Amino acid sequence: MQEYIPISTLGNGIRVIHEEVSSPISHFGVIVNAGTRDEPDDLPGLAHFAEHTFFKGTRKRNNYQITKRMENAGGDLNAYTAKEETYFHASFLSSDYERAAELLADILFNATFPEKELEKEKDVVLEEINYYKDSPAELIYDEIEEVAFSGHPLGRNILGTKKSLKSIHRDDLLSYIRTNYTADHIVLASVGNISTDNLLKLCNKYFNQPLAATGNRVRSPFTGYRPTQIHKRKNSSQTHLMLCNQAFSNKEDLRVPFTLLTNLMGGQALSARLNMTLREKLGLAYTVEASYTPFSDTGLFTIYAGCENENTDHCIELIFKELRKARDNKLGTMQLHIAKKQFLGQTAITNESKLNELLAIGRSALITDKVETPEAFAQAIEAITAEEILESANRIFIPEQFSSLIYSKN
Repeated sequence: MQEYIPISTLGNGIRVIHEEVSSPISHFGVIVNAGTRDEPDDLPGLAHFAEHTFFKGTRKRNNYQITKRMENAGGDLNAYTAKEETYFHASFLSSDYERAAELLADILFNATFPEKELEKEKDVVLEEINYYKDSPAELIYDEIEEVAFSGHPLGRNILGTKKSLKSIHRDDLLSYIRTNYTADHIVLASVGNISTDNLLKLCNKYFNQPLAATGNRVRSPFTGYRPTQIHKRKNSSQTHLMLCNQAFSNKEDLRVPFTLLTNLMGGQALSARLNMTLREKLGLAYTVEASYTPFSDTGLFTIYAGCENENTDHCIELIFKELRKARDNKLGTMQLHIAKKQFLGQTAITNESKLNELLAIGRSALITDKVETPEAFAQAIEAITAEEILESANRIFIPEQFSSLIYSKN
């Protein structure tokens, strides 16, 4: 059985990962190992602003021509910034592979960052900041990271602040890009109806351009996590509650069983343990979910719930009760089998969106330099033991180590 999807390397050092599928729609992306944690300390929001401004003009296209290049062919062009990565991607009719590859290469290598467009785009991002401030259920996910990683670049809000945004200049963008957008930090990811040979021809044609092989970037490791409890007054119709604890990095073996455990506790299924307890049995919350994000040197486990203000303490008590059960009780054979089958099924459904698959395989290639085939991934999940899940629960589900962030009217 083939364990890994092959990764190719262009002459300039950029890696390429491709999954061939028979579909009228294809997806192609540029994924960069650079994000919010790689910004200068005095310019929070620079990585996200850079992502926006790559689309504002190249040496041969203005911003309107960039936008219309894919849209005129019925395609879509988009991007987003995370704490450690930035994603640029296009979805299009499979016959337009070359159009997408040429455009993304033009953006990556030839962006001009025109001053006039930069100032206009600052106003756009300012409105994005305002949008999140008016959406407590989304804002709390950003602010819990500020709580967990206080004083560290991982704790910065991806959007930055209004003050920092206004202080960003064109030279700051160019310096950030020179430092972080080097060949060793870039992966081209593709999922679509094209052979690997033909895709590599396109990638060599458009992306095998002169580029610094490596940079001198050094990421500051995260240390010194301290449990913190914060309560903020918000004029919202319900209380928004987040609990979190530091978790496994993407280099630790227990990240795999812990991913399965996170799904069991608060994943998509209505039968997830936290959902069953808070919503289905007692009607205390409409939304309750757990998530786990591994980073290069740490990770974050979170639980979110929205509830009536008078039920906040009760919800927290019930959440920790479920976490204690996971620490004290090893999964039985049938429980473990169901948890694995459920997780594999949900993963398959998620990857039915080939764009999601593109982002997943691109990130894996970027971070670990390898991408498991679906069959090998399934085998890795099936190999998880109840003992590993119990160990991961006892490493992370320690009540006194949890931080909390609560938004409520009083």
